[in-house]
Amino acid sequence: MPKRSAGLLLFRQIDTTTEVLIAHPGGPFWARKDDGAWSIPKGEYGDDEQPLAAARREFVEELGLDVPAGEVIELGDVKQSGGKVVTAFAIGADLDITDAVSNTFEMEWPPKSGKLTAFPEVDRVAWFDLDTARVKLNKVQREFLDRLP
Repeated sequence: MPKRSAGLLLFRQIDTTTEVLIAHPGGPFWARKDDGAWSIPKGEYGDDEQPLAAARREFVEELGLDVPAGEVIELGDVKQSGGKVVTAFAIGADLDITDAVSNTFEMEWPPKSGKLTAFPEVDRVAWFDLDTARVKLNKVQREFLDRLP
């Protein structure tokens, strides 16, 4: 069975422009990558958790902020190149991301050093208009932008 992730895509209207909130992965492998590297805030879940519950949990873990109130819109699934299935939900809400702080993970860095180093799971989060988000987002996840209301 393929790995599964679920995430939340916040969207807001600023005048006539729709913006979405997306996240840049932390850690040394992503440090110099930008276009095509961003993602909706998401994470893996198992058989014991529903996709929406996982999406809400991951949002809080990756941004350190509460999920804003609002109608939840199902955006369906996409399959990433590695086979992972990503389920997304959208909420129309404005959120102040000034105080966003991600949880961390540890990995051996530098490689073969024997030293564990902590990195944020998400090192940046930002609001982007849809055209910019299409450039920044993982190419498969761009489909979620087309499914927004």
